[in-house]
Amino acid sequence: MSFAEQLTRLQAFLDADELHEEALDYIAAHGYLTALSICPQPVPDREWIDALFAEPPHYSDDTQREAVESTLVQLKAHITRLLAADDDLELPCDIDLGDDPDDSDIRGWCIGFMEGVFLREGVWFEDAEDEVSELLLPIMVGSGLFDEQPEFSDIAHNRELADDMVDQIPEALTALFLLFNAPEEKPALLKPRHH
Repeated sequence: MSFAEQLTRLQAFLDADELHEEALDYIAAHGYLTALSICPQPVPDREWIDALFAEPPHYSDDTQREAVESTLVQLKAHITRLLAADDDLELPCDIDLGDDPDDSDIRGWCIGFMEGVFLREGVWFEDAEDEVSELLLPIMVGSGLFDEQPEFSDIAHNRELADDMVDQIPEALTALFLLFNAPEEKPALLKPRHH
């Protein structure tokens, strides 16, 4: 079975209604795996797989469980390779908050990404807290998880600014990956943008 076919099956499994309500769907899982690919400290597969599902799914048999888990591990490796290639990562959804941000796929992706960050939150901010915070900002805005906090509520209520932030996600991902994985070279993306 090709990787594309495996992903189609994985997507059908993750998007099914049978999973625990806190389990991540395919798009959120992609964000989550992207965060794990960037994370400066590897998280054991068993730990992140269990966290992704919130509680063990009801697999039809061991073969299905192995197929789902191995496809997740392969997808994470695939995302890591794309980030390492220094190309902007193509997300599995439109990078657009749309008319109703809470219903947008990019919101789900960003929430998944932040779930991945929360697994090792201390490690993310250990060395370059200001830079990491700045690079995570577009994803934090996209997630909507922080809208109640004073420094985010202004952005959340300014749709043009929020959309502009969300548009920066692919390059922020590349910059975060380089920051953690090639710290001796500061990528040009980290220089402040002047509008």
